Amino acid sequence: MALPKEPRQKMINIMYLVLTAILALNVSAEIIQAFLTVDASLTTSTFNISKSNEVLYKSLEEKLKDPQTTEKAKIWQPKAELARKYSSELISYIDGLKQKVKEGSGLRIEDGKENFKLDNLDASTRIFEKGGEGEIFKKKLDDYKVNMLGIDPEIKKEFESVFPVNTDPVKGQEGKMKDFTQTYFHMTPSIAAITMLSKFQNNVKNAENLIVTYCHNQIGAVKLVYDKFQPIATTSSNYIMPGEEMIVTAGVGAFNAAAQPQITIDGVGVPLNENGVAEKKFNASGSGKKSVNVVIVYKKPDGTPDRLEKKIEYTVGTPGGAAVMLDKMNVFYIGVDNPVTIGSPTGWDKTSVNMTNGTITGNGSQRTVRVTTLGRATINVVADKKAYPFEFRVKRIPDPIFKVGPGGTRMPTVTFKNQQFCRAELENFDFDVQYKVISAKVYFSGAGFPNVQMADLSSNNLGSLKSYMDRCAPGSSITFDNVRVQGPDGQRSIQGVGVILY
Repeated sequence: MALPKEPRQKMINIMYLVLTAILALNVSAEIIQAFLTVDASLTTSTFNISKSNEVLYKSLEEKLKDPQTTEKAKIWQPKAELARKYSSELISYIDGLKQKVKEGSGLRIEDGKENFKLDNLDASTRIFEKGGEGEIFKKKLDDYKVNMLGIDPEIKKEFESVFPVNTDPVKGQEGKMKDFTQTYFHMTPSIAAITMLSKFQNNVKNAENLIVTYCHNQIGAVKLVYDKFQPIATTSSNYIMPGEEMIVTAGVGAFNAAAQPQITIDGVGVPLNENGVAEKKFNASGSGKKSVNVVIVYKKPDGTPDRLEKKIEYTVGTPGGAAVMLDKMNVFYIGVDNPVTIGSPTGWDKTSVNMTNGTITGNGSQRTVRVTTLGRATINVVADKKAYPFEFRVKRIPDPIFKVGPGGTRMPTVTFKNQQFCRAELENFDFDVQYKVISAKVYFSGAGFPNVQMADLSSNNLGSLKSYMDRCAPGSSITFDNVRVQGPDGQRSIQGVGVILY
């Protein structure tokens, strides 16, 4: 730039140039990495909210077709669609701003991946301040808030004070009020500007979720309709010895009393127990392959009848030979004791047991297996010099589910604030196994947080988050990321969760 002739002003301009250069040199790698982490977390949270919104939109479409809810749905479903339209348009516009920042920072495509100067301090200032894009963006955010709250007077009354999208000026470190563009985009590194844009996209999706949930609640709760059915028809064993008892269990998957199933096994009607399934017991006879015919007649939720037939095959063996049965399930799990029952045709004085790819301990028929490597393991039973190998799969214990409070991605604000601990639960797993949360990254955004705030967890105790939790309000978004847990098979990372408060 041209320097002025007046010495004092010339010196001020030179000092400004030097300060700008120093600032450019001091955007540390740690700061850049922090913004990358926050941006990735915000993107994940926005994706999760979008999936939650799609469930609501689908449910609203179903309610339009249901005679019991169609009248209310005709009122509120179009309002929800308006919210989707306004939000989609603004999300697309913000995507365009991200692209402009990247291009202004020297965007290149290398090996199919985007590459640009993350610490560029000029692009956001040039685009949003000098180019006027900041004022345009602010107006679009303000218009979005007006449009969303204008969908219905009751919506405005409910959410005007807690609407997640806000462009009010904030007070800077020097105590002066800063306008929207200065607050978010003045001399901001490119990755920081992109992260701020991701924050606004997350706020937009939060706002959309609030409005669509409200519209949905004016009609009724989400209605889950079972539209796929599968017969439950199994035997207690597919290999049995003469004189041993055989149990056949049959029913309808996703059972509901309205299904009114009528079940016959080998042509004989069998009553249902309290769980909605039919059981028939009989003693096996003969030898070789056998079968049982099961017929299930039931009604679908729409009242139409349906019929399912299934042939269950099993084999009746001849006396002699060895048997190995898993007490809990048909696999071995790493890190836990796997109890097994072993049968011998000759008596234990003439029987030995060993194992490959694992260890087996105990005496007689009751044994315990421990495994450490994924793949296959074999129990070898040697009875009267005859070997009987039994091969089993070896699996990892499934990942536990991270939860706070009652769990889920939506929670009342007061419920979240009252939580003292988080946890990792194993669902639908037969072994008594406990996992403990040992660390996590936590991000707070939305209502109560003008900028994204990050905190660390070093245990399952939420005490370190109290100052952030106290600031939470309806419309706040809390994302638990990089969750690590400790279990009997060591440490592992599990999927976190994003929670939206209302």
